[in-house]
Amino acid sequence: MGKPSTQDPKLAADSVSLRTNPGESSRDNYDELDTPEIAVDDLPPNYDDALISSEDASLLPPAFTPAPATANVLPAAATRPYVADATFLEDSNTGAQYWVSKSLEDPVRLESHIRQLAAIPPRPYIKLVGTHSETRRDSKGKTEKNTVTDFDISVELTPYLYSDAQYRRSWTQLRTVDNGEKARRGTILRKRAPGSNQSIEVGGVPKPTLKEWCHMYAASHAGLKAFMLQRRMVGFDEELVKRRLRMLVNDTNYRGHVRVDLVTKGSLIACYNEARTNHWRLTSWIQWLFMLTLLFIFSWPYLWLRTKRWEVAIAEWPFSRMAEDGTKEYVSISEDQWYNMWGQAICKAVLEKRQGELDQSDLRRAQEAEPVFNTGNSTADGALSIFRAGIHAMNEVNRHLGWGGDC
Repeated sequence: MGKPSTQDPKLAADSVSLRTNPGESSRDNYDELDTPEIAVDDLPPNYDDALISSEDASLLPPAFTPAPATANVLPAAATRPYVADATFLEDSNTGAQYWVSKSLEDPVRLESHIRQLAAIPPRPYIKLVGTHSETRRDSKGKTEKNTVTDFDISVELTPYLYSDAQYRRSWTQLRTVDNGEKARRGTILRKRAPGSNQSIEVGGVPKPTLKEWCHMYAASHAGLKAFMLQRRMVGFDEELVKRRLRMLVNDTNYRGHVRVDLVTKGSLIACYNEARTNHWRLTSWIQWLFMLTLLFIFSWPYLWLRTKRWEVAIAEWPFSRMAEDGTKEYVSISEDQWYNMWGQAICKAVLEKRQGELDQSDLRRAQEAEPVFNTGNSTADGALSIFRAGIHAMNEVNRHLGWGGDC
């Protein structure tokens, strides 16, 4: 491990940089829209491929020369930490993780566990969905309205939270909630720290550090309690990207309903204390039993009122940040550069009515010429070429006459 460099004086006293050497940045003025195109050979690797690859493949193309940033270097956690006595559950839809462990009631072990989990990034996705409604009559003459999904595509943003995904260099910071923030501080309801309001902290009392919060959690005699970690991507201009993607879809003359969302998986970590009730709440067959018998109507309020929560730890993963000279600097690429990189692949996926996640292979296919069929059979090659030409013709007709409207 490298020797930690001097910490940025702008960071909070309890902020801890996780795996930054930290990154390196390319500075771009926020208003600068003339962004360069990124060549096919300089495409960033998929996040999972970058973590397991043995090759020295940088996330950034050579055109981006990162500048050293000031933050400490801590060991990076590549995988989920192992806790011998823990019951673990991960939500397949949201990526949220739930732990029940007696050993994590020890404040030292809990703090170490939270720091390891904070070193793993959230998984943000840009999700683009197009739908239209179809009205049909059944055999009895009744009309029914169905929603048809024309395309449902997503692109993961996780690789762009690193300046070097192979060595997991980033700008991530682990902090605790400010006194003026509304949060659950061992309580049921969210509230600010005593003596604080939205804008003023009376007396200037410093906020507790992560170590202090862990000790407060361990000292609590609550029967059911949970210590939470939230992982967030920050510094990303969500509205700019949404606006440009909507314009991209509209340019294809699509007449349906477009929805663009920023979806983040793996953003929530919950560590519960050792209790039979906490084990039950994570047991699948008990969950199904309570849902089918509608007992959740009674159990949910009971669990909500009984459980004391500490939602005080936040791991921030910057997509960008403000530099000292007032310009915006990016850990890898800007939103405009991301759009220039992915726009053509997304447009092609929309016209092809794709459903699923786009990856690096889609970027390459969008910028490369389509291969020539050569099966050795001239008749088959001719038929395939005619079929492809027909698909292209349909796409062009859609562009001119419109497609995907309600009917």
